Amino acid sequence: MFGMSALKERLYEIIFEADTPAGKFFDIALLIVILISVLLVMLESVPGIRKSYQEILVALEWVITGIFTAEYILRIIIVKKPWRYIFSFYGVIDFLAVIPSYLGILAVGYQGFMIVRVLRLLRVFRILKLTRYTAAGRTLARAIWNSREKISVFIFFVVILVIIIGTMMYLVEGEASGFTSIPMSIYWAIVTLTTVGYGDISPVTPLGQFLASMVMIMGYAIIAVPTGIVTAEMMRPSTQSNTQVCSNCLHDKHDDDAFFCKKCGTRL
Repeated sequence: MFGMSALKERLYEIIFEADTPAGKFFDIALLIVILISVLLVMLESVPGIRKSYQEILVALEWVITGIFTAEYILRIIIVKKPWRYIFSFYGVIDFLAVIPSYLGILAVGYQGFMIVRVLRLLRVFRILKLTRYTAAGRTLARAIWNSREKISVFIFFVVILVIIIGTMMYLVEGEASGFTSIPMSIYWAIVTLTTVGYGDISPVTPLGQFLASMVMIMGYAIIAVPTGIVTAEMMRPSTQSNTQVCSNCLHDKHDDDAFFCKKCGTRL
């Protein structure tokens, strides 16, 4: 019993933490497997490659599915409260990484090729597993989350702006120029404001062209705003480098000198 407990603790340090050589090796190995898996999904969508290397692609896919399945089962076994991991963000991502392949087997007999194809393409969600193993990804995600209120206000302002611009263009241009309704004019405002410019609708009157010019100029400034908000949040100094994960509640944001979980009090 003691040996099994010690083994679980050792596996926990390797799988959930990255402050040991074994933990770092595990993370790097999983990163490589994830990238290979996503590459296989993309290669399988190329008709020529799929036709010539179908058996190899399928074999490699099942090897990778086996690796992800073993990882998922181990994570459930070694945590003290498996349901917390299963229903956590990363638990759902890990589940999505393995379930499409198994559902594909069940769907072959009676659901048809299209459902199988959709299920197999769902494997691309494995790329979301990368956020667990990359510090830069966690930094970006944290910056976006901390900026959510400012970004939400900004998006609300942009929505109001495109409604006003779209309504104005509908009144100025009218149906003869392709602005057949306010929703269609709002679509044009979004395309123009984001500097995409499909060109399927364009103003023809001098006043409409002048307004379009103003919208294009505003677009450059508006695109820079959310970038500046997130960048400012990322530039805030952060010295936290503790990679320990609580085995009880899976909380992973601990101070560098912490010996106990700040959320549930369990010893780290």
